[in-house]
Amino acid sequence: MLQLNVNLLFTIINLVVLYLLLKKFLIKPVTDVMEEREKLIADGLNHANEAQEEALKMKQEYKDALSGAKEESAEIVEKAQVRAKAEYDRIVTEAGEKAGNIMNSAKINIQSEREQTIKALQSEIAGLAMAAAEKIVSEKTENQGNQEIYNQFLEEVGDAHEDSDND
Repeated sequence: MLQLNVNLLFTIINLVVLYLLLKKFLIKPVTDVMEEREKLIADGLNHANEAQEEALKMKQEYKDALSGAKEESAEIVEKAQVRAKAEYDRIVTEAGEKAGNIMNSAKINIQSEREQTIKALQSEIAGLAMAAAEKIVSEKTENQGNQEIYNQFLEEVGDAHEDSDND
């Protein structure tokens, strides 16, 4: 039969008490610490995932803003080029008009001066011709005494001189 030994009974009681004490003071606090740690780790992972999602969202916003800025800068550069081209064309056209006006003025001045020079030369030549003719005729008239030839020559030279002035 079974004999129960008192030592065995005390050993069993001691083991049960030890188990209860260990459960109360060791296993329960260690389990609580492990649960808290597990909770902290889960919260940390959740925060990390949220932070990563937010970072990805911000990265996408930055990419969108950057592409928008690139498009805007390209548009600004294109507008500046169009304005610069228009200004260039305006300046070139204006310079061409000014150059044309200067050329026309110069041509008019040259033509006017040419006409004045021609008239002055014609007058001078006519005067020299009259002086030479007068000298020749006076010599002949003195020598020949032919006043009629002298008068006829002066009339012809005077008519020629008047015709050149009318031109």
